[in-house]
Amino acid sequence: MSGRKRSHAHRQRLAYEAARIMVNQGIRGFDRARRKAAERAGIGDRRLWPRNGEIQEALLQQQRLFQGTRRESELTSLRRQALAAMDAFADFAPRLVGPVLAGSGDPTQGVRLHLFTDNPEDVVFRLLDRGIPWQESEKVFRYGGGLRCTHPVFAFVAGDTAFELVVLPVRVQRNPPLDAVNERPERGAKAAEVAHLLGDTS
Repeated sequence: MSGRKRSHAHRQRLAYEAARIMVNQGIRGFDRARRKAAERAGIGDRRLWPRNGEIQEALLQQQRLFQGTRRESELTSLRRQALAAMDAFADFAPRLVGPVLAGSGDPTQGVRLHLFTDNPEDVVFRLLDRGIPWQESEKVFRYGGGLRCTHPVFAFVAGDTAFELVVLPVRVQRNPPLDAVNERPERGAKAAEVAHLLGDTS
């Protein structure tokens, strides 16, 4: 086997193992799962470690293979819940992002939405109006050109599903934060696009 093929085989093996760890142990972060997989396989050369996109693809393959119909039903339910939340926060031009949009989401990972407003307090008032208890935090997001910005995040649980509302300035709608999986701007899906994924075009 050539060096290139051997390298590719190592990356596939680690991607599969990292995805299996994410499923079995409920780990959300690609980096943590990748490190665990590399430790188990005894592969310390980071050049042989899979990228986030490769782990994501392995994760989708495993879910399709082992979870089948149940998985599709669960994903449909999550997307319907996301659509309901987008309706509740429609004033903030919501976008569905993350695993639920990509097709690899589950209730433990939850639903992540980008909301756009220059006044995060407006989101707080909406949560209050809806009687939704929440936890507030801040996270650092990466943008193109190496820029990093801190934005508020509001988290809550509805039923068994966790929700995360990332509040972004209106000006970044055209240039949102980078997706951790593919390193491209995470543009997400509007409510109409999510409805289309669900086959609800009425």
